[in-house]
Parts: sequence; C-alpha cells; structure tokens
Amino acid sequence: MTGRTRPTRSQTRRRILDAAFEVFGDQGIAATKLTEVAAAAGLTKGAVYSSFASKDELVLALMEEHAVHRLETSLAGFAEGGDEALANVAAVLMHEMRTDAVWHLLLAEFFAMAHHDERRRDALRRRRREVRGTIARALERLADGLGLELPLPPEEFAVVLLALSNGLAVEANIDEEAVPDGLLARVLTLIAGDAVAKVRAAAVSAPEAPPPPGRTSPSSARTR
Repeated sequence: MTGRTRPTRSQTRRRILDAAFEVFGDQGIAATKLTEVAAAAGLTKGAVYSSFASKDELVLALMEEHAVHRLETSLAGFAEGGDEALANVAAVLMHEMRTDAVWHLLLAEFFAMAHHDERRRDALRRRRREVRGTIARALERLADGLGLELPLPPEEFAVVLLALSNGLAVEANIDEEAVPDGLLARVLTLIAGDAVAKVRAAAVSAPEAPPPPGRTSPSSARTR
C-alpha cells in the first residue's frame, strides 16, 4: 500500500488562501484566528505559519492576488474586445463587484485596522505598490501590443483603475441602485475612449497589403 502524497508548498498555500477567504468573509479579519483558518483548510496552525508569517501577511496576500487577477482578467477582455474593448473591461470589473463584494469589505476592514497602526499601514502601502506595479506592467504590455497610447502613465492609470473599481464597489455595497451596470463603461470611455478611437481609425486607414509576387489584385485585373 502506498502512502498518501503530501501536498506541494503551492497546493498548501492555495488551500490556506481559499480557506482564509471563506473564514474572513464569514467572521471578519479581526475576529478570526489563524487556528480557524487552519481548521477550515484541513491543516495545522504550523502549516499556515510555514506559508504566512502572520495573519496580516495572509490577508495582504489574499487581497493582492485578487486585485491582480481581477484587473489582468479585465485587461485580457480589452485585448480581445475590438470595438467593445472598454465595455468588456467594465463588464468584468462590474461582474466582480456584484458577485464578490467580500473582497472590498476585507480591504475596507484592513484599511480601518491599519489607520492607527503604522506597521500595518506600511505593510499595506508596500503591497498596494506591488499590485499597482503588476497592473502597470500589464497595461504597458497591452498598449505595446495594440499600438495604443495610454491616456495616462501606466502607474497612474493603474491607480485610477483600482480606485474606480474599489470605490464603485463600496458605493454599490451601500446602495446597489446607485451604481448602474453601464456606469463604469461610460467613465472608462471618458478616460480612454479617444486613445482607442485613434487605434481603430489607424487600422481602418492602413493601406491594403500588396498582393504576393506573381499575382494581381482583383482591381488591377479588371482595369486591363
């Protein structure tokens, strides 16, 4: 009989993050102990500490992962969206806001906890800088691939996207009717609509590629 295969470090980390999301979402950050996260993950407290040095580090890793995933997913929708590119970005972000309000509640709670705690405030500041850096690099890659001139420097555009998605999520959680589904798309169009329109216009006006050697185009054949 073969023994059970031990989970890899990355699998253990994933189990902890998933369990932390459920427990923090149900009980809040301040009221949750790491032993409860460990129990929900089916692990020991020591296994949790082997992946995360503290509860704060676990919370920050959870929020960082979600923010990056959400915005990179929305930017992928932009790259594939054609004429509906900005609407696709907004639709992904709005969907996340509507279905996963827990993320924004966790961010709001940790921000409140950090307000009077310089150590927590520094940790939050560092993690958010890392998040913004990741998103800014994704924006740069997207702009380079599409030949798009961003309306703001990538680092500032990353701040705007985070602020819009987080701020609207808070307002929607307070009063869902205050944030209609099309609001974010309209705001993004105001910010980046001109840049996207320039790319579309350039694509439409680009000269038609010449036919391969030895072949004539249909138009030239008709003029003979």
